Amino acid sequence: MTSRRSFILGTAAWAATGFTASAQAPQIEVWRDPHCGCCSGWVDYLRTEGFTVEDRVVASVSPVRRMLGTPSDLLSCHAARVAGFVLEGHVPAPAIRRLLSERPAGIVGLAVPATPVGSPGMEVPGHAPETYDVVAWRADGSHRPFMRFTGARPT
Repeated sequence: MTSRRSFILGTAAWAATGFTASAQAPQIEVWRDPHCGCCSGWVDYLRTEGFTVEDRVVASVSPVRRMLGTPSDLLSCHAARVAGFVLEGHVPAPAIRRLLSERPAGIVGLAVPATPVGSPGMEVPGHAPETYDVVAWRADGSHRPFMRFTGARPT
């Protein structure tokens, strides 16, 4: 016969294990050019933010972008996918977490077009970080600002 104490301890251990597994950030799959230092900087940044990253170095990111459906006016230097969403460029961790938490209806992905100075992986010593928008887009290619950042911090 199971005692009440054993039952409570067993349930607490099970709940703690389940909570730990579900609290982990999902894996981010990244495709990047082998010669781009800022892309590897973004991958390192994601890892320091607690994400698990599958880093895929490819000869060309263009075929991956076509597969993912990234709009041509939102391109940057690397592509990624997380939990069914597409990421393009130096998207900061707070924007990724918000996307995964809110899962806004109709949104396919987030992008930071170009490579703003101060965005994660684009830090330049002696240069002030730029203010930029993280852009959310839909399957039809329409897009809107999702969050505004200065460097890697929301504004």
